[in-house]
Amino acid sequence: MPYIDESPTMSPQLSARSQGGGDGVSPTPPEGLAPGVEAGKGLEMRKLVLSGFLASEEIYINQLEALLLPMKPLKATATTSQPVLTIQQIETIFYKIQDIYEIHKEFYDNLCPKVQQWDSQVTMGHLFQKLASQLGVYKAFVDNYKVALETAEKCSQSNNQFQKISEELKVKGPKDSKDSHTSVTMEALLYKPIDRVTRSTLVLHDLLKHTPVDHPDYPLLQDALRISQNFLSSINEDIDPRRTAVTTPKGETRQLVKDGFLVEVSESSRKLRHVFLFTDVLLCAKLKKASAGKHQQYDCKWYIPLADLVFPSPEESEASPQVHPFPDHELEDMKMKISALKSEIQKEKANKGQSRAIERLKKKMFENEFLLLLNSPTIPFRIHNRNGKSYLFLLSSDYERSEWREAIQKLQKKDLQAFVLSSVELQVLTGSCFKLRTVHNIPVTSNKDDDESPGLYGFLHVIVHSAKGFKQSANLYCTLEVDSFGYFVSKAKTRVFRDTAEPKWDEEFEIELEGSQSLRILCYEKCYDKTKVNKDNNEIVDKIMGKGQIQLDPQTVETKNWHTDVIEMNGIKVEFSMKFTSRDMSLKRTPSKKQTGVFGVKISVVTKRERSKVPYIVRQCVEEVEKRGIEEVGIYRISGVATDIQALKAVFDANNKDILLMLSDMDINAIAGTLKLYFRELPEPLLTDRLYPAFMEGIALSDPAAKENCMMHLLRSLPDPNLITFLFLLEHLKRVAEKEPINKMSLHNLATVFGPTLLRPSEVESKAHVTSAADIWSHDVMAQVQVLLYYLQHPPISFAELKRNTLYFSTDV
Repeated sequence: MPYIDESPTMSPQLSARSQGGGDGVSPTPPEGLAPGVEAGKGLEMRKLVLSGFLASEEIYINQLEALLLPMKPLKATATTSQPVLTIQQIETIFYKIQDIYEIHKEFYDNLCPKVQQWDSQVTMGHLFQKLASQLGVYKAFVDNYKVALETAEKCSQSNNQFQKISEELKVKGPKDSKDSHTSVTMEALLYKPIDRVTRSTLVLHDLLKHTPVDHPDYPLLQDALRISQNFLSSINEDIDPRRTAVTTPKGETRQLVKDGFLVEVSESSRKLRHVFLFTDVLLCAKLKKASAGKHQQYDCKWYIPLADLVFPSPEESEASPQVHPFPDHELEDMKMKISALKSEIQKEKANKGQSRAIERLKKKMFENEFLLLLNSPTIPFRIHNRNGKSYLFLLSSDYERSEWREAIQKLQKKDLQAFVLSSVELQVLTGSCFKLRTVHNIPVTSNKDDDESPGLYGFLHVIVHSAKGFKQSANLYCTLEVDSFGYFVSKAKTRVFRDTAEPKWDEEFEIELEGSQSLRILCYEKCYDKTKVNKDNNEIVDKIMGKGQIQLDPQTVETKNWHTDVIEMNGIKVEFSMKFTSRDMSLKRTPSKKQTGVFGVKISVVTKRERSKVPYIVRQCVEEVEKRGIEEVGIYRISGVATDIQALKAVFDANNKDILLMLSDMDINAIAGTLKLYFRELPEPLLTDRLYPAFMEGIALSDPAAKENCMMHLLRSLPDPNLITFLFLLEHLKRVAEKEPINKMSLHNLATVFGPTLLRPSEVESKAHVTSAADIWSHDVMAQVQVLLYYLQHPPISFAELKRNTLYFSTDV
């Protein structure tokens, strides 16, 4: 969300949160109040929230009035022989202010009587919904905002009369305020509309929190919140130059445009850096440890004037210094520890545990999260100083890499001069970083407030429909990313729609969420030029045409119905739909008495009917993946198109004679998805419900010999069709992992994808294991992954050998 301005350029009275609801955020509710539970209390809180918002709305309308006040006389002089400003300048500076004023005046006039004559049945959701539907006016204002500021500044410099007007605009105080007027600058007032949308969104959050689900306002407020959040996600967050300015020793203004934590590869090891992009220089810094009683400071590691900064093209970049990727199983171990620590912290809090114990657990969690943040990124982002060194960062997402590249290239379009900073200038610039930074904390959960959303656990179903707004035909596709453990991961990819300016994909994907809060959509133009290979990671670089992000708000997403939306990116509009299934729902296997077809039918019934050892569907999908998908990046991890998977499911169920022809034409990710779906829809897991508790106990054994005995004995205890199919799949997954340098799928990645699919118990069994979504991730799911990984890392297991060998103990499990 855009930054909520509390800068000194605002008048002290306006930025004070304590005065009559002021311009601040609405009151925080009492702990534990859930919508609809204590309805009376909730409705009372609604009134408090609305009263505070109404008071701030009155201040906002007064601010807009103050801004409009000089507009009429300025327009009157524009047609005289001595104009203060031209008509064009007036229209640029005051662009859309009149419209915004009228929207809010109408909203205020309609809301005020409802709050003043309050009763529990009062409805006002339609007012917020209407307000949200008029955000297009704000979009136009935001797009013009920087030009308006620049025009106002130029006019102030060239015209004393306008300078006086813009320095002291009089804002009326609230009706019950002692202060009749406050002086505010035009620059501060022009920022108010940008700030307002953020605050309205926060108020909508609070209102929903205190509105019973069955109240007629609830769906209307949900809709208003969704529109507002998507609007906030779509506008450029970096629209306030006032809070980001620093003056150079030569008296020039240098603004901070973007900053964030990035992982730099330095001397063949990973270092966490805070990178600051100013209007003319990129500065890479390290946060120094603060001595007692002193403020934290940054230590500059290096800087590059933007005039000297170049991006080496993939084919030009020299091979990277050798950085060994962190083993997947160690990254997964960290996730497991983080999840377990989260659960412990929650238990301590629920039992009103000692704050010292909670702090100790938080410290441990931070250490693990920090390590995960440092060691998970793999996407190279190289920058070069034309007069010297190259620097390499590793990012977790193509989206992030594109953001940094675009921000730098945009600044480089201006007339920039090369320079060298003196030690004093560098000291001043580095010293300003602490005050100017917009990203204050390393992006880990331990740095978040307790009441922040824990994110969503489960499955997000997304249909990417179509895109418009391309200037010319191209080969186009989209990828979907979601955040997990503080960084973003690519989860799905549409097919390439060739030679079109209006692609219509209509492809559905199922994406697993692990505490996710955001969905990103990136639109690419496919490059088929084999010479454009990135030496850092051996991949052809496709061109990003546009990118956008939306918040996955639980209140909006958790409905059974499909929810259609449009995301705007660089003038391109992508239409998509989504719905969400929580993990406790998605973990349930559906009991089935079905005897026909293959999906949802016991594996023993299928193999007996087919007179086969391994079901035909498993053999055919494996064969096709090995024939043409074994080198596909993210095979089994990247989601296949849901409609294609359903089509394959139907032909396998019908035993259609065209199966082989259809398989050879189908996208390989859909075939991989069909195989996963087959195992997921088995009425009981491949490794059986009966043996599930024993697998959980066996994998937890510490002694290697005892673990080996137990794990082999458990395999031997499986029914023959299950065991033969499992061993067949095991050898296939090992062959896939042999191609890891190309397909990026290690044994651990494959265990993460298939472990829950092959072991997750059916509904009756799972009741004993299911607690909260985060607990399921940390305990059951991680153990399921470890079981499969154990067998994947084991030397080849032969069915005959397994059956021939006897154990030291032969007790049935």
